[in-house]
Amino acid sequence: MKEKLHKLYKWSNSWTGTIVIVLFVIFFIAQAFRIPSGSMKDSLLVGDHLFAKKFAYGIPMPYIPFLEVPVIPWSDKLKLIDGDKPKRGDIIIFRPPMNIKTHFVKRCVALPGDELFVSDKQLYIHFKEGDKWIKKQYKGYEIVRFAGKLWVKNPYMKKHPGIHHDPRIVNNGRYPLPIFEFGPVEVPKGEYFMMGDNRDHSNDSRFWGPVPYDNIEGTPWFIYFSIDKNYEIRWDRMFKTPAQLEQPEYIERAREERLREDKNDNGLY
Repeated sequence: MKEKLHKLYKWSNSWTGTIVIVLFVIFFIAQAFRIPSGSMKDSLLVGDHLFAKKFAYGIPMPYIPFLEVPVIPWSDKLKLIDGDKPKRGDIIIFRPPMNIKTHFVKRCVALPGDELFVSDKQLYIHFKEGDKWIKKQYKGYEIVRFAGKLWVKNPYMKKHPGIHHDPRIVNNGRYPLPIFEFGPVEVPKGEYFMMGDNRDHSNDSRFWGPVPYDNIEGTPWFIYFSIDKNYEIRWDRMFKTPAQLEQPEYIERAREERLREDKNDNGLY
């Protein structure tokens, strides 16, 4: 046994062993990502570098880093092994349906069977569990009746304070209509509706539809490095999980940074 462990140790220290181990970790356990855009402000910021937990929702098809070429090029599958399904409110890393060679990071706001619509920028959801369940689970939330059903208004803002709207974005014909009015729609079986926390600056499922389960890669694990647009390191964000960064002090600092930087920012990302 000792001799086998010694051989394994020697192999792991070789170039071959090192490459195999690194690729195994990248393919199946954790992969480094950088947040390139502001669609998840104030929860995740531009310049946050994070490790993604790739096994959170099953085992995705491994892609060769940087080349975005699947290791099984003749297969059209994006998921090797099914696993847990996303929950409402989870932050998800996924390959968008219109371009599977890139990654988006958004929040899952609706599951298969849920119905939702947007009115005057506000999100309303009728959860598939039905009216009785909604009354029990969402006490203290604003609930409206529409089309004979109960709908919860902005069901995630209390728990996830990074979700916000930009008061500068108004429905004057200059901005895409789905920001202001969308739906109602029912999320199809096996698909998940994604929206950015920076609601008025997010290119998400309102524009190109829900995300199939097979396209889901993982979820942010923790931030290992963070730097702002002025190349100043955000020391306070390092080694924090997304849940930790939802504490009031981090959200307030993120909000202050956004207000400083977003004066001329009216785009979607």
